[in-house]
Amino acid sequence: MAGNAASTSPERDARAINSHHDDGVHPGEIAIGVIIGRTSEYFDFFVYAIASVIVFPQIVFPYLDRLTGTIWSFAIFALAFVARPLGSLIFLAVDRHFGRGIKLTIALFLLGSSTVAVAFLPNYAQIGWVSAAMLCAFRIGQGIALGGAWDGLSSLLAMNAPENRRGWYAMVPQIGAPLGLIVASGLFAYFLSNLSTADFLDWGWRYPFFVAFALNVVALFARLRIVVSPQYEASFDNLELQPSRVTATIRSDGWTIIVGAFAPLASFALFHMVTVFPISWILLFTHQDLATFLLVEIGGAAVCILAMIMSGLLADRFGRRTVLGSSAAAIAVYSGFAPQLLDMGPIGAAGFMFVGFILLGVAFGQSSGAVASGFSPQSRYTGSALTSDLAWLFGAGFAPLAALLLATRVGLIAAGLYLLSGALGTLAALAINKNLARKPD
Repeated sequence: MAGNAASTSPERDARAINSHHDDGVHPGEIAIGVIIGRTSEYFDFFVYAIASVIVFPQIVFPYLDRLTGTIWSFAIFALAFVARPLGSLIFLAVDRHFGRGIKLTIALFLLGSSTVAVAFLPNYAQIGWVSAAMLCAFRIGQGIALGGAWDGLSSLLAMNAPENRRGWYAMVPQIGAPLGLIVASGLFAYFLSNLSTADFLDWGWRYPFFVAFALNVVALFARLRIVVSPQYEASFDNLELQPSRVTATIRSDGWTIIVGAFAPLASFALFHMVTVFPISWILLFTHQDLATFLLVEIGGAAVCILAMIMSGLLADRFGRRTVLGSSAAAIAVYSGFAPQLLDMGPIGAAGFMFVGFILLGVAFGQSSGAVASGFSPQSRYTGSALTSDLAWLFGAGFAPLAALLLATRVGLIAAGLYLLSGALGTLAALAINKNLARKPD
């Protein structure tokens, strides 16, 4: 960035590519860069999430029963969401002093390094409790890196989108989530189907973590090309994508951050209820084949992409607030009966997954920056980053742990309470934000 420290080598390469395109980077190219970046992040996320259910309870907590081991594994899983705000604080400072390119390079290499480090994790039989301590450290590293991976590209995409296509372009970054799930689930399903249990637990589960590092390198270059584009630098110079100080942002836009964090809670809570929690329930309490169930997840993720596309069309016709509110109400209804389907055999579980993924696609497709327009240009970048961190922490970070604890102690119907609370949070946030919008400045 202008006025900042020297560019990284990847950043200079990205500028060289942009120099051959006199008309700059088009919204379609920004969209591709955003999708690649988000797919890489979510692939990292799902690789770790799946391993939290089928690997870590057996190799890190073998001295505990499977349920207790999974609960502890989910507790470590939540550490990334707790550490993510810290990562934002650290890397926003890096951004201000050294530029967006250097910040992204450091953050994505930290994310890739923390992820690939898990592939070398010794098990409990080798080093005892230190195995769990190392896993905690790697997970915290992932969370800090995710806070630094915030690049503002979703905001840039929205600012460059045609006025009547804002809902469509708001949906585009979210497609990375089901794409990441498809690749991660496919890899684990392949190894589970083709390796013995001993080989899978010895080395097979480690391979997807190596793949994650390679994807991060590709994603880094795709994002840097957008970050050094004329459109991005112009938005940076106009303060729309320039990081403001966290304390100043909280003082000026603290209420908007809080409301924004609660606006997508329904979709974020559902996110883990249909991607992570079902794997734990199927593995612990049913006799269904796990590899086959992962293929069901892949099918659900494909349906989710179609639902996301529909959400973009609906949002441009009826408005994003209407889509978010309607989907939150539908999720509230879903929470009252759907979890019980997991105990009704393969057909019931598939019904739970596919209906859930349809609702997830519609809701999650419009959850990105639900109230970002409420931020002033000077606070938009930092405010959006903090809002995203808090939304993931409140809505998703503890979802698998809370759902499993509620389901095992009270019953599957109780797991829907967590989901219901997210839906009510979204409806309340949308109502509050609508009332605020009516107030004079």
